[in-house]
Formats: sequence, C-alpha cells, structure tokens
Amino acid sequence: MRIIVDAMGGDYAPDIVVKGSLLAEKEYGVDITLVGDQKRVQGLLDKAGYKGSRILVEHSEEVIEMHEPAANSVRRKRNSSIVVGLKLVREGKGDAFVSAGNTGAVVCASVLTLGLLPGIERPGIATVLPTLKGISLLIDVGANIDPKPVQLLQYGIMAESYFRYILNKPEPSIGLLNIGEEETKGNEFVKEAREMFEKSTINFIGNVEGRDIFTGKSDVIVCDGFLGNITLKVSESLAETLQIFLKENIMGSFLGRIGALFLIPSFRRFKRRVDYSEYGGAPLLGVNGVVIIGHGRSNANAIKNAIRVAKKEVEGQFNERMLEAIKTKSRINL
Repeated sequence: MRIIVDAMGGDYAPDIVVKGSLLAEKEYGVDITLVGDQKRVQGLLDKAGYKGSRILVEHSEEVIEMHEPAANSVRRKRNSSIVVGLKLVREGKGDAFVSAGNTGAVVCASVLTLGLLPGIERPGIATVLPTLKGISLLIDVGANIDPKPVQLLQYGIMAESYFRYILNKPEPSIGLLNIGEEETKGNEFVKEAREMFEKSTINFIGNVEGRDIFTGKSDVIVCDGFLGNITLKVSESLAETLQIFLKENIMGSFLGRIGALFLIPSFRRFKRRVDYSEYGGAPLLGVNGVVIIGHGRSNANAIKNAIRVAKKEVEGQFNERMLEAIKTKSRINL
C-alpha cells in the first residue's frame, strides 16, 4: 500500500508533514510518496537521517496557499502538490491521498481528478468529535455549503457506513442537526430532508439540537457544510479556551499549583480526548478514491494519524462498502 501525502500542505509544511510521515512509516509500515519541492523535502529526510526505501519524493513546482480561491487555483496551478498528488492516485501510483492544505482546493481537485462515486451528487467532509459516550461523526463540515435534501440523505448514509466499517459500531444512530427536536421545527429544506431520512432504512432518530452534539445522543450528526464548519470551528475554539482557562485558574495560586501536580494525569487524558490530532484527518466521503483532509494547523501526530486513517480505509475497501450502502439503504430514487 502506498499513501500519497501533500508535503506542502498545512501551516507548518513541509517540516511537520515530513516528521509525521516518518512516524507513520515507522509505526504503520506503509509506503509513502511525499509530493512537493524535492530539494526541501529530500533535505528534511536527509536531516532526519532517513535511509529507508519506503518513502519516496515526487517533485511539484507549485503550492496552493491557504488563502487562495479553490477552483481558480486548482485550474491555474496544475503543477501544485495537491493536483499532482491526486493525479498519482488516479494513475494507480498510490492508494490514498492525504493533505493538510487548502481544504477547498483539495475538495475541488478531488472531484475534478478522481470524480464522484456512482450515485453520489456531492462529496462531504466528515470529522470525529469527542462525546460523553465516546465519539460522534459530524458531516458535512465544509465541502458543500448549499446542499439539496437528497444530498444530506447521502451524507447520512455515507457517514453511517464510515461509522460502521471504520469506527466499528454495528448500528450507528443518525440525527439531523436542527433548531429543535420537533418535526415541525426548521425550514422547508430541513423538513424535506427529514422526510427522506424517515423513508430510508438507516437508524434515523430524528432531529438533534446543538446541545446534543457532545452528549453522544447521535453517533452521526448531519448538516450542511456552512453550519457544520461553524460548529467545528466553535468546538475547536472552546476546547482550546477551556484548556487556557484551566491553566490560568489552577496555576494562578500556590495551592492550585500544588494540586495540579496530582491532577497532571487527568489533564493529559482530557487533552488527548479533545485534541483533533489524535483522531487523524477528516475523510472526504463520496469521491472515487480515498482522500483524507488534515487540519491546517496539523502537527506531526495529526499527520501520522491522518495516514493511519487513510490506511484503514484502503484496507477495509471502504468505498466499495459505502457504494453498496447507498444502493440498499435508501428507499427513494437517488
């Protein structure tokens, strides 16, 4: 198995991407192709003392920066690390693609280069969130900000398959994010989507509210990309702010500092539980290939875990299983 990794994607690329890839090669035994500036990337591998043969470097001359418009950049920068990396997957020179670069560009280039799976209208980005009962999967968090109701249904089915086959829960529950639990709540768009979910054969439990996201009431939470992205960013900010608040209040007094010595193991467990890097990247579901999108601020651990997630998808033949779910779990004409 060979994982194609965008060496130039992310706020700390290529240094952190190379470090994470080295960790993944050592821990998971995967072959990796790093796509990017060959001189810089190879220099980092040499500096790390890498003498193995499992990590290769594919040169690309251009980089799509985080601030650049997605569609225009993908068409204009045909030699970018994102476009070149996805072409390698399309050509069969890699089994999956991992990038912590410009999310919009990764989505756009994935659709243009790999295409969509049969029957899928739009791809969706799913991300793992910690809950009181373990984890939940939120979809979509930014790929499609203006979906149709049928596309929300497809998100639900794809995420249900991901939870079942990758996160290993036999009968995951699916909820539709709304402003209230009642059937009458929400706009016509959401009401229509709810009706479609109720006609499907997945384990749909109805509407869920924002307060339910971290309680674990629903294994999968479905929403449009606009709302999902805001939810994700608020959640990340809150987790980081809580850690700062705890540190300031506990370390602000002598007794607090003494008590902190006994609480260090608990603090570490809390940090791991809310740290996005522990969960790896977010799968882009619906494209005809395995694509994992990492956080722009990914550290080496996040890159390593994103490669782990990609490896698991490939090994589990996830897209084939998801296609079967799309065919069998919807009772409406897609």
